Amino acid sequence: MHLFTLTAVEAAQALQRREISSVQLVRDIYDRIDNVEPQVRGFISLLSREEALAAAENVDRMLKQGVSLSPLAGIPMALKDNICTNGIPTTCASLILKGYRPPYDAHVTTALREAGAILIGKSNMDEFAMGSSTENSAYHLTCNPWDLQRVPGGSSGGSAALVAAGEVFFALGSDTGGSIRQPASFCGVVGLKPTYGLVSRYGLIAFASSLDQIGPLTRDVQDCAYVLEIIAGHDPRDSTSVSREKERYTAYLGKEIKGQRVALPVECFGEGLEKEIKELVMGALAKCTEVGVSVYEASAPSTAYALPAYYLVAPAEASSNLARYDGIQYGLSIRSGSNLLDLYYATRSKGFGAEVKRRIMLGTYALSSGYYDAYYLKALKMRTLIRQEFESIFKDHDFIVTPTSPTVAFKIGEQKDDPLTMYLNDIYTITANLCGFPAISIPCGFVEGMPVGLQVIGRPFDEGRMLQFCYVLESLLGLKGRLAEMKLKEE
Repeated sequence: MHLFTLTAVEAAQALQRREISSVQLVRDIYDRIDNVEPQVRGFISLLSREEALAAAENVDRMLKQGVSLSPLAGIPMALKDNICTNGIPTTCASLILKGYRPPYDAHVTTALREAGAILIGKSNMDEFAMGSSTENSAYHLTCNPWDLQRVPGGSSGGSAALVAAGEVFFALGSDTGGSIRQPASFCGVVGLKPTYGLVSRYGLIAFASSLDQIGPLTRDVQDCAYVLEIIAGHDPRDSTSVSREKERYTAYLGKEIKGQRVALPVECFGEGLEKEIKELVMGALAKCTEVGVSVYEASAPSTAYALPAYYLVAPAEASSNLARYDGIQYGLSIRSGSNLLDLYYATRSKGFGAEVKRRIMLGTYALSSGYYDAYYLKALKMRTLIRQEFESIFKDHDFIVTPTSPTVAFKIGEQKDDPLTMYLNDIYTITANLCGFPAISIPCGFVEGMPVGLQVIGRPFDEGRMLQFCYVLESLLGLKGRLAEMKLKEE
């Protein structure tokens, strides 16, 4: 049996029982990478085999000595390339940061290092996390392991593809409007966006600071709970990090969900949703009713305005955050012309891709004099209305369930020249970001051989019960830990 087919928890348990070694895991993962990475292309940079093996040998040595280690010690993983790694390139898939090596680790990077997880490489993404297909990377395309002619989703498409292809056991991504959940749906893996403030953003290169969150992409719900336990927690270096007692999310797994109440927003099951996807989601919920879960229709009419509100708030924050890339302090610098404005123009024209430029211009326009009240301020008011409607639903229900995406993964190039259609991929996911609520996507079936995701949204800091619910649902659906092997042509 190939070790890469194990889930992270299965591999960790085999390590603890001394049935396998971390060195064996790393070797098997690199063999898998050698076979499939030329086709999947999920990595943007890859650590040397020697570095990873040295870290694995250290874990094996400590296990032999009887040292008590984290449950995920010795497990190979990947980080999205907008999460800072000390001395390791972190480019945000942009030319403007080509070759940039941060002098520090992100909070989550440190947490995983201290837990003994082994970094294999940095995953490809849409430039500065702006996109839904990973086609906006300045370096290369990433393909969906289930069908190499299709996109893996985005912006965390590289992370999702690597997990689905068995090139790592888990990965971290970032989610600003669905960038963990949508690629999780497209690639048939589990993807969690935590409550805003649960996981520190220190060391996450900012896109839209009031929306960004770091979260795990894993083979199954159990792996997700283990990774979340490691990365969650207060960090004084992040002013938005919430100080609260750390939870053991794994303690919720296996408990019954009888009596829980689920709301289905009617606005998320109408026009634009593929019929087969709706049937899969409804079929999954029908299984929940068999174990005592109640399902009710609900309404959140303001969600009709979520997409335009998001595409004012997020670009406005991006316009502010990306102003730091000026060609002077770090990153690309094209020193042409005779003054500072010429340097800005030359550097940003060359360094930023088309989608990033589009969103910077949208945001700058929305924030400009005479338009701030008409656009940005209205978007903030709509954001408040959406949150209030969701809070009203949560008074009588435990969770809100929707499809993760209205379609399965689309063909490479199919939507690249149609930004409005591309933006609609996030129509069900952006509300959780606007509200700051936790949300997770789990596989719920297949349409024409391509994975489909179901999204569960919970109350703030209710990740434990949300994982409890998804763990039972995953078992009922029988889709736990499935790898995308059938469509890969191994060399």
